[in-house]
Amino acid sequence: MTSENGFEEIHVLWISEGMSCDGDTVSVTASGQPAIEDVVNGLIPGLPKVHLYNKVLSPTVGGEEFLAPFRAAARGDLEPFIFVLEGSVPNEKINGDGYWSSFGNHPDTGEPLTLNWWIDRLAPRAWAVVAAGTCAAYGGIHAMAGNPTGCMGLADYLGADFRSAGALPIVNVPGCPVQPENFMETLTWVLRHAAGGAPPPPLDDMLRPQWIFGRTVHEGCDRAAYYEQGDFAKDYNSPKCQVKVGCWGPVVNCNVPKRGWMGGIGGCPNVGGICIGCTMPGFPDKFMPFMDTPPGGSLSSMMIKPYGAFIRRMRGITNDTLNREPKWHHDREVLTSGYDPRWRP
Repeated sequence: MTSENGFEEIHVLWISEGMSCDGDTVSVTASGQPAIEDVVNGLIPGLPKVHLYNKVLSPTVGGEEFLAPFRAAARGDLEPFIFVLEGSVPNEKINGDGYWSSFGNHPDTGEPLTLNWWIDRLAPRAWAVVAAGTCAAYGGIHAMAGNPTGCMGLADYLGADFRSAGALPIVNVPGCPVQPENFMETLTWVLRHAAGGAPPPPLDDMLRPQWIFGRTVHEGCDRAAYYEQGDFAKDYNSPKCQVKVGCWGPVVNCNVPKRGWMGGIGGCPNVGGICIGCTMPGFPDKFMPFMDTPPGGSLSSMMIKPYGAFIRRMRGITNDTLNREPKWHHDREVLTSGYDPRWRP
């Protein structure tokens, strides 16, 4: 159903049969701003009516009842819809005599329908295509060196120049798993655009939402001041900068230290964990071995050490001064604050 400016009603077909752990779906259920329940129940102003089909969140008992809208969309009988993929895309051209991942069976032959079969039919018909999590966006864990499946991200499979039926590029929302509000905020923007109430979401050159991934972990980290002062943690119990114990925050695009994980609380560096770059296209291969000092971390921390030590000492002196009250705070019989009005009656 459409209005003059956009859709009044839209379907969200969510497949998590990519090489996946379903962690992104589970994570998204923790979102509060907005909550997925509020979106589905029509409590967010300006959005079309949303019909969500996700195997974890489905009220159906599964089987053909659950598959019905997916089959209808593949035939071209259900529109408009947003196609959400969770999990990486295996290369079915190298599957030998079997298959890597399937979603339902062919109604005539009973043979499993591969994830790739569904992508080939759903993605071109979808009004928008969204990759939920790093696996769907860039391949993630399943695409690491040595894997036998030839896994890849959705843009690797469909092509970086892919455009949906709504003329949108793939929208990547990485994270392992995806941060709940990051995904729901992005999906809400796409839905508002579908309703005609917003422009397309601005994406960077890796197809990530710019307003979410435009800054590094380090730029939003509460520990960043320790780095500037050359004060580094030697173990994970310390509140100081964790670059020397394996944190990649200075070079990773992610907003988790600012946003937190659930209800504004948590997030890797916020709770003593290092950033291992799980939102990045190069994850995990380029960030291993985890917990080793990142390349460049030793040099940068060494160069900032003398500056940081000097600044830390100067700030200590200033801090001591600022912790003393002004000398005119007294109860003697003379005013010593320097009060001297320019105008007198």
